[in-house]
Amino acid sequence: MPAQLVPQEMFFTKGVGKHKHSLQSFEHALRDAGIAQFNLVRVSSIYPPECKIVSRQTGLKKLQTGGIVHCVMAESRTDEPSRLACAGIGLAIPAKPNQFGYISEHHGYGMTHRRCADHVEDMAATMLATTLGIELDPDKAYDERREIYRTQKLIVKTRAEVQTARGDKDGLWTTVVSAAVFCY
Repeated sequence: MPAQLVPQEMFFTKGVGKHKHSLQSFEHALRDAGIAQFNLVRVSSIYPPECKIVSRQTGLKKLQTGGIVHCVMAESRTDEPSRLACAGIGLAIPAKPNQFGYISEHHGYGMTHRRCADHVEDMAATMLATTLGIELDPDKAYDERREIYRTQKLIVKTRAEVQTARGDKDGLWTTVVSAAVFCY
């Protein structure tokens, strides 16, 4: 059986870019996030067991320019003046370090930084909670559900990385990105 790539570390990053062309505004957002020099491969939502969260600076030192880099990324683009774009990544880590966690992403419009952060944390925590066998009432507020997670000591940590920006007043493309980037 071939060896599997299991990330040992992960870091969060985010950025904003503006340009008259959509693709170039995305490139500028990746530059702002510090990850434009890599061949990014988007992966799904699993936080590997015993994976360590490191700073952006530490993580970037472990990556090689031009390398294939796996990440969970959210992005949103607009060319509408003043339209609020948001991109968020949420993380939920189980209390037992040998279990996997969940990473969620949201791309959208009209959500404030706080609202997007709460949304992605809630999504990640909910995905993790259901795999741990916690029955949830979807009508309860996230704060109530978060208390259930904590009292049962099943989810040890949640976190969000969010980037928001208003569309450029002159109609330039505005792109926001947020990413969880894996290192091996």
